[in-house]
Amino acid sequence: MNLAMSENAIITCALAILVLPLASYALTFFFGKKLPRKGDFIGVTFVGAAWLLAIRIFLQFWQQSDPSFRVEAGFTWVDLGGFSIDAGILVDGMTSVMLMVVTTVSFFVHLYSTGYMHGDRRYERFFAFLGFFTFSMIGIVLSNNLFFLYVFWELVGLASYLLIGFFFHKHSAANANKKAFLTNRVGDWGFWLGILTFFTATGTLNYFELFAHVHAGTIQGTLLTFAGLGLFMGCLGKSAQMPLHIWLPDAMEGPTPVSALIHAATMVAAGVYMVARLFPLFGPTALLVVCYVGGITAFVAATIALVKTDFKRVLAFSTLSQLGYMVMSLGAGDSVNAMFHLTTHAMFKGLLFLTAGSVIHAVHSQEITDMGGLRKKMPITFLTYMVGTLALAGVPGLSGFYSKDGILGSTLAMGMVNGHYLPFILGIVAALLTPFYMFRLTFRAFFGKPADQERYDHAHESPWTMTVPLIGLAILAIFVSGFNTADKGWFSKFAAPYDVAAIAAQYPIESAGHHLVVAEHAGESHAEAAHAEMVDPHGGEHAVAEGHGEEHGGHHDIHHTAHVRAMMMSIAMVILGILGAWWVYFLHRIDPSKLQARLPGVYRVLQGQYFFDELYAATVYRFTLWWSHLCSAFDRIVVDGIVNGTGYLTRMVSFVSGSFDRYVVDGAVNGVAAVLQGAGEGFRRVQTGRIQTYLVYVAASVLILILIYRVL
Repeated sequence: MNLAMSENAIITCALAILVLPLASYALTFFFGKKLPRKGDFIGVTFVGAAWLLAIRIFLQFWQQSDPSFRVEAGFTWVDLGGFSIDAGILVDGMTSVMLMVVTTVSFFVHLYSTGYMHGDRRYERFFAFLGFFTFSMIGIVLSNNLFFLYVFWELVGLASYLLIGFFFHKHSAANANKKAFLTNRVGDWGFWLGILTFFTATGTLNYFELFAHVHAGTIQGTLLTFAGLGLFMGCLGKSAQMPLHIWLPDAMEGPTPVSALIHAATMVAAGVYMVARLFPLFGPTALLVVCYVGGITAFVAATIALVKTDFKRVLAFSTLSQLGYMVMSLGAGDSVNAMFHLTTHAMFKGLLFLTAGSVIHAVHSQEITDMGGLRKKMPITFLTYMVGTLALAGVPGLSGFYSKDGILGSTLAMGMVNGHYLPFILGIVAALLTPFYMFRLTFRAFFGKPADQERYDHAHESPWTMTVPLIGLAILAIFVSGFNTADKGWFSKFAAPYDVAAIAAQYPIESAGHHLVVAEHAGESHAEAAHAEMVDPHGGEHAVAEGHGEEHGGHHDIHHTAHVRAMMMSIAMVILGILGAWWVYFLHRIDPSKLQARLPGVYRVLQGQYFFDELYAATVYRFTLWWSHLCSAFDRIVVDGIVNGTGYLTRMVSFVSGSFDRYVVDGAVNGVAAVLQGAGEGFRRVQTGRIQTYLVYVAASVLILILIYRVL
């Protein structure tokens, strides 16, 4: 069957996928209240249509079977002479996979929400925000340059703010959306600095032109490391990596469908996708930082999940841990397995959050201490939940096993090459903790006796609008890996390490007009430096220079050995984790409360989530408040003092000037006038026009003169 599409058809389909959720948002937001069912069918239909178009593009790239094949289209958006910004979209294998991930989960979340959110007083507004969220994430996936990537990046942040705080009448939800928004601003500040650094150095924002510039050495060394770490700060925020992970657990305050959408396919996936998409822009030092951050996040989040009793929060910390795996894989030089795990994780984690919503919908509580025995009351929810749990735990045969195994293998290979074993150790310990805390959740929620008999009696299976998405995602959680690893299964048709040398040949750098270099690997291309320091897991994350064939073969052997060892260890960890949870929470051979009493410090630290929030409250928040008070006092005392003082001085000078003008200047002028007027009035009275009066005046004058003469 020939499914070939022209390049124009691919671009048209991609644009339609972008526009459909936006149209859903606009129609539902402005007209939802006047439409039947408050317009929820618009969101389901439009996103469903986008999903079908994404499948069409996916099948085209499946048939193409060429990870390097791509289609780009764009136009000049801003042209200011020496400065211009292009708007464009990029569709390649990685894009087609991400379009499938985003639209699949979003469609199921839309359908699920028709049952879960039924009766909410802002029902139409919720569906509008879902459409806006989906539009923003698809914009990130389709962008072909850093500027529009950043634009949609910020739109995703806005959409998350609206959805996390959807129940804004709750104080906790209002705080959670502000926390998510502000925490992401910190990461986005670094992201913007990285973008500006690359643009200043190269004069372009297009992905592949940037790859060519890095390959040519236009930007390298310490400056490249700085720019790469700037980009990675964006990932720290969006993908909730330490130390900017604090917002994600609180994001559970949003409706459960929002949790599924954020944790599975949209916001948290954006950071991993961004690093994988821009992988050639990260130097060896930056990648090492990325790897350690991912490993630490995977371990720390898994330990916190051990003690949480809120169903959704356990899954939230599980998401943090799995994102840590993806970031750790990126840092180990294996962007392919990072994207593979992103794809598989989207299915089983979206499934787990929707099953959590189904349980919460039935028992009206998120605490597993209120549950128990629910597998009998909710068989479909339980079976689909078990599929997601087994996939997340990494049980062989399910999708999570293949993607997680690839990550652990690449991380171990990196340690075998350069001696950095700590990320792998943290990852393998997290692989032990993951099945333990997930089966702790399973045994306490679905097995044993009901903890609250009244809640149990009222529990029931969810309606079909909620169970159909569960079944669909459960099927995908089983089959999405194709029962094979990323480099050998279907995923290899869509994603492969960038051939930077071939890309550079398409964008020849004729001049070094924007040449910025801080020497660190002088005379050595980024590709060669990265190859020298990082593992090349699947035939070269960067192009391998001619003459390094023997070295490359050695790396391939190391990776194969590391993969086998990591697989054996990960299977052992899964078995130990499940048996441990079974021993503690099913057979009750160990009392967790007694263990907590014996280790109160450890329990307090884990329950307090390592006190990151308290640390930030005592340092960052306090400093911010102190600085704001200082600025306020400076503004009030100094700035306002100068302004108000100047005003008072001006008023005083004007008063004195006015008084002088009124009493001295005007007084002199008016005084002379008054004297003259008085004199004139007096003379007017003397001038009577009568001769006898004048004779009297003359006689009087003569007498006065005689008197004066006599006296003197």
